[in-house]
Amino acid sequence: MDFLDAMLSKAKKLQKRLVLSEGIEGETIKAARVILNERLAYSVTLLGKETEIRKIAATEGIDLSDINIINPELSPELNRYAKEYLKLPKFKNLKLEQAEIDIALPLRWGAMMVRLGEADAVVGGAVDNALDVLQAGLTIIGTAPNIKTASSCTVLLSPDASWGVKGAFIFSDCSIVSNPSSEELSDIALSAADSCRDFLGVEPAVALLSYSTKGSKKGSSEVEKVRAALKIIKQRDPSLIIDGEMQVDAALIPSVTDYLALGSPIKGKVNTLVFPDMNAGNIAYQIARSFGKAETFGPFLQGLAKPIGYIPHGALANKVVIICAATLARAK
Repeated sequence: MDFLDAMLSKAKKLQKRLVLSEGIEGETIKAARVILNERLAYSVTLLGKETEIRKIAATEGIDLSDINIINPELSPELNRYAKEYLKLPKFKNLKLEQAEIDIALPLRWGAMMVRLGEADAVVGGAVDNALDVLQAGLTIIGTAPNIKTASSCTVLLSPDASWGVKGAFIFSDCSIVSNPSSEELSDIALSAADSCRDFLGVEPAVALLSYSTKGSKKGSSEVEKVRAALKIIKQRDPSLIIDGEMQVDAALIPSVTDYLALGSPIKGKVNTLVFPDMNAGNIAYQIARSFGKAETFGPFLQGLAKPIGYIPHGALANKVVIICAATLARAK
């Protein structure tokens, strides 16, 4: 079963409640219909002005039967949601009137639904930008236990099934944290390990990548950062299969592993690649996609307490469905 089939199957089995913050966006409305038709969620809620949603649906010929529609500005829950918003440390000094204005923004409203257990996952970004989605996740949903840094991962599918998990890898972080500290890198690695479990369905084997392998380059702050991250990770999760710092060939090619890192616990097992910074990660996955003909899915946000998904601008309905299915597949 490939990644796409696995996510669709898992979402269908879990039957979670999805909220789509951008209910006035045409491709999102189309995706909502497909998600319900394919039974990928127990329920789907579109946020936005009902008249606008129904107008777009009528123009596109989309049946809105069984799809919930909430206009936060007119919701009877507005006051209750605003009071919950004021309980968050960042907003405790706001006036109630301002809190009602802020929480009525659809993305924040959807995140609050998830926070309060009234939905299981929220997806947005087709209209809002990636930073808006991340900020809603951080401020309203919060990070996962023992994680301080939200980050992202990309699922990469190589045409050569001998690599990773039948060709599948987790690449992290390629999109969010530009230059992580050792502590932040440890958060990224632990979150990527969870992403591997959720998305690839196997126990992670993590390589902390660098341009150095086991001290071959000394005195560099970039290399020392990765070494320090490994020590932190081993303290935080001694059971995790991980090694570093390692050059990519030492991590992936067993004969090179034996030559440069004899006895490494990740030899021949690596399915999760953690990059020392976003520059390296983004370049790597773009090369793999452009020259290696790999297929990529994401970015997916990780390290948050509950699932929130990001839709890139311009995504068509079929891609929105995939993002929603993958986000729903992470709902516990």
